[in-house]
Amino acid sequence: MPKTSASLPTINPADIHLAQSAAERVVRTHQALVPFLRTGLTLGEIDTFVAKTLDSLGCKSCFRGYKQGRTPPFPSHACLSVNDCVVHGTAASHLAPLKHGDVLKIDIGATYRGYIGDAAWTYIFGTPSPEVHRLTECGKESLRRGIAQMHPGKQLIEWAKAVQGHVEDECGFHLVRGLGGHGIGRTLHQPPYVSNVIPSPADQWAEARERWIEGVLVAVEPMIAAGTHKVFSTSGQWPVRTADGSMSVHYEHDVLITAAGPKVLTAGLEELEDVILK
Repeated sequence: MPKTSASLPTINPADIHLAQSAAERVVRTHQALVPFLRTGLTLGEIDTFVAKTLDSLGCKSCFRGYKQGRTPPFPSHACLSVNDCVVHGTAASHLAPLKHGDVLKIDIGATYRGYIGDAAWTYIFGTPSPEVHRLTECGKESLRRGIAQMHPGKQLIEWAKAVQGHVEDECGFHLVRGLGGHGIGRTLHQPPYVSNVIPSPADQWAEARERWIEGVLVAVEPMIAAGTHKVFSTSGQWPVRTADGSMSVHYEHDVLITAAGPKVLTAGLEELEDVILK
């Protein structure tokens, strides 16, 4: 039987191969995107490509039609977030064709045989500016450092200490407040919530002192802005944007906690050619 914790559900060991297969399909979709991406494309064209790729892999988007609170059902197959749009960008959130200088976050969620894979990566069009280069390197390194803390017996807050320490103390950038990682499995969002920042009295995190246990499956995702930790979204709409219009990046992996430590089910994203020079 799966192990249990106060707020950390675990995956049935017999289903781990399904979770791995869903995560693999997300990675393969990102890999297929790299040769497809180029300046001049619209978000609509990219979204259609994602849908067709997922279909060719025998799965479908778990984002399209997803509903959260009073927000209308998500209208796109992928979250496509350009420049100051941090997350939850729709295909209609940026209508101009992509150009050199644009930074595109592509978050892909796939449902395969009842299990979900969910991972995001950031793509830069044209040679990145020094600031954008630092942002992307900061995002990747914060993800790596945070995952290194996800061992059985360690508290969830150790993830946040590693991520926030790198992003804000070492790099001088800002982690978005109010958004973080989450458990996944047969549903897209389930406990635990995985904050990217250390909680304060004004911003509590109930699971902060929970300890990782074998079998927990989570999607962890630093969301970083150049100028501020504050974001906004228009009432009733999905896209989340930086409050000051500054550039942002987003990186996300699916991680399974094993007896030997964290296992990244979406491994391979780090090898993507994420600077698009076409």
